[in-house]
Amino acid sequence: MFLDSYYLEENGVFSFTREQASHFAKKIAGDFNPIHDEDNKRFCVPGDLLFSVVLSRAGISKKMRFEFAGMINDGIGLKAKHSCFNDFAIVDDADKEYLHVTREGDITTDKALIEQVTKSYVQFSGMNFPHIMVPLMKSKDIMINTARPLVIYESMEISFDRLDLTCPTVELAESEIEVEGKRGSVTLNFHFKENGEVVGTGRKRMLMSGLKPYDQAAIDDLVERFNARKAEFSAIAA
Repeated sequence: MFLDSYYLEENGVFSFTREQASHFAKKIAGDFNPIHDEDNKRFCVPGDLLFSVVLSRAGISKKMRFEFAGMINDGIGLKAKHSCFNDFAIVDDADKEYLHVTREGDITTDKALIEQVTKSYVQFSGMNFPHIMVPLMKSKDIMINTARPLVIYESMEISFDRLDLTCPTVELAESEIEVEGKRGSVTLNFHFKENGEVVGTGRKRMLMSGLKPYDQAAIDDLVERFNARKAEFSAIAA
């Protein structure tokens, strides 16, 4: 699978290098958050990469819920710890939990379908900033700290009507933002579509902290820096 170059695995334990995680964020997800840069002191592995690896290893169930519990650094060995077949956690050697997964219904391990779902979802997810986040923040007259932007995964759910699919794509259905003081959350509801038909739904929830009054000039600068980083990486990759 295309994911093979983005993680390491030995004896059932998998891990990520900074280069693998950073390249996945930029090449696959179009995510240029500085926190995924190889040389960032606050570096963490993208939640979308962990989600993708779990799907590649566990398959896709008709219903799945993912609850993110911690930020993953490079070199941490991870493995699945099962409470039962449909309830498991991704933990490290010290039993610290980073992701909790529950699932129900039929399961498919079709590699082509898993790759299609993964790529389609991750590319959609990478569009969060600036296309979705900026209008939402402006609507509430708040913004993240543009000097140290940090938006983290809280949870994600997916549900399919059926699994005999070949090329489902992801489309945004609805987005909403909730603010309480300097903290807030963004929820993205999305559809899986195949041949124009809705074949599944999903929901992604992210948390924000350190919120400030909305400043258009600061946002414009953040978007400009984002686009410059994207252009620079594309030039290097080419």
